[in-house]
Amino acid sequence: MSVRDMVEKDYYAALGVPKDASATDIKKAYRRLALELHPDKNPGDPRAEARFKEVSEAYDVLSDQSRRREYDEARALFTAGGVPGGHPPGGYGYQPGGFGSPGYGGAGAYNLDDLLGGAGAGGGPGGIGGLFDNLFQRSPTGRGPRRGTDIAAEVTIPFEKALSGLEATVRLPGAATCVTCMGRGARVGTTPRTCTTCRGLGVVSRSQGGFALSEPCRDCLGKGSVIDSPCPDCLGTGRREREQRIRIPPGVADSQRLRVRGRGSPGERGGQAGDLEVTVHVLTHPVFGREGHNLTITLPVTFTEAALGASVKVPTIDGAPLTVKVPSGTSSGRRLRVRGRGVPRGGGGHGDLIVTIEVTVPRPADLSPKARTALQDFANAHPEDPRMSLMAQMEGRS
Repeated sequence: MSVRDMVEKDYYAALGVPKDASATDIKKAYRRLALELHPDKNPGDPRAEARFKEVSEAYDVLSDQSRRREYDEARALFTAGGVPGGHPPGGYGYQPGGFGSPGYGGAGAYNLDDLLGGAGAGGGPGGIGGLFDNLFQRSPTGRGPRRGTDIAAEVTIPFEKALSGLEATVRLPGAATCVTCMGRGARVGTTPRTCTTCRGLGVVSRSQGGFALSEPCRDCLGKGSVIDSPCPDCLGTGRREREQRIRIPPGVADSQRLRVRGRGSPGERGGQAGDLEVTVHVLTHPVFGREGHNLTITLPVTFTEAALGASVKVPTIDGAPLTVKVPSGTSSGRRLRVRGRGVPRGGGGHGDLIVTIEVTVPRPADLSPKARTALQDFANAHPEDPRMSLMAQMEGRS
């Protein structure tokens, strides 16, 4: 993809956020769209796949503060046909006696290709050419190595596997060169033709009074070439989906992102490949929950066990049940801690297993006449009013 291809894209519109959106808003918009458009949820839908690529590309730039700032500056110059150093009188593209005017070095109207190629104003170090080079990682001539784009992918794993770790297969849309068309995007036996409207430049210039404005070519969408017969396998993109095996470490959390260096889109002209960023979704478990590196479980006990104390068995997620001691007089909601039986930590060791006691109350239909009598005898033998202190506190406030 050329510099012009990228600058002319409105990444904010792609994510549906305003230009002053915060990093948090950009992240939320990306995650929502990535889940909605992911190929796994839209099998065989080329439009959804194309949007997924567009959203991933937009987030790759806007999520990086430095690249976002450079993109904003570059796009402002591109869309306005402007020059560095502020807004000249009369607007961008024309200044009496200045750059873009007939008297400036014999130059005519402002030429966007000079801007992109580093000629004229901004061609030196730190000028506009350097701005584009930093943002899109291209050489000043545009013919050097270029790093491949990063790719966002998702994978869903069972709760147990998040604790033990595993190797998972993720699908990477557009991550490999299409072997059918060899990356050209055109059907075998055909080649892309140079756009006759812009003559391969990707932009067209038009005069408006004393201004000379450049804008992306509408016929080729700024690419400089037109594919009359797209490759049926990649739909003219030159890229195809491939599968990638990645290692998910033990203890990964839900929605955690893993970055794998060099596993993204291949670079161009010998450039290094981009990175792969995988968002891991962990399925819920019917028994266990998670709080950081701690596993949680709710353990039902009877009234007798809670009142008198007992040793009860607790299931574990990775082996035989263990026995915990419930102290006498335990009430509902009390949390017991079992050391080292939780989630693996990245630096070694494990979190804990947190057992929350829940005292069960038998339903009236489950009580036999003998049990009812025993409960009544207990109430007579141990009269108490657990609300007495509550009432006393309220009376003291009145």
